[in-house]
Amino acid sequence: MIHIRDMVESDFERVVRLNDAEVQQTSQMDRDRLGLLVHLSSYCKVATVDGHVAAFLIALREGAPYQNDNYQWFAGRFPSFLYVDRIVVGADFSGRKIGSSLYGEMFEFARAHRVEAITCEYNIEPPNPASRAFHDRFGFKEVGRQWVAAGTKQVSLQAAMI
Repeated sequence: MIHIRDMVESDFERVVRLNDAEVQQTSQMDRDRLGLLVHLSSYCKVATVDGHVAAFLIALREGAPYQNDNYQWFAGRFPSFLYVDRIVVGADFSGRKIGSSLYGEMFEFARAHRVEAITCEYNIEPPNPASRAFHDRFGFKEVGRQWVAAGTKQVSLQAAMI
């Protein structure tokens, strides 16, 4: 059974390991960086299966002092938004709808807090077709593109209006 709860510090080691396994699709995150993101976040959850952290999601509202090119892009265009900094599901848990469960609860949070849009990005160079298909199911639409990581990645900037 999937259980979604707030991330706590005792989850950090597992969350960093999950992120490391998907670093090509996300970005580097050590324990200190995770602590900063948790501090800045408005929505920070883990999904557990049989007591084991299987996935996590970190999202920030507008107005956070977050130095990130993608977050700043959305901040310049959306007065009210919840930015998904990262969502990672462990490979051992793929296909169980854990990411969908996390997104479902995040959309409920956004509606309850009168957020106008949920925003995110995914790689289009190198391509990440799994993320594209996942976000399409939730009604995300491309609102822009930009090159990041010193020109090594191009991302599709996405928004789902609430």
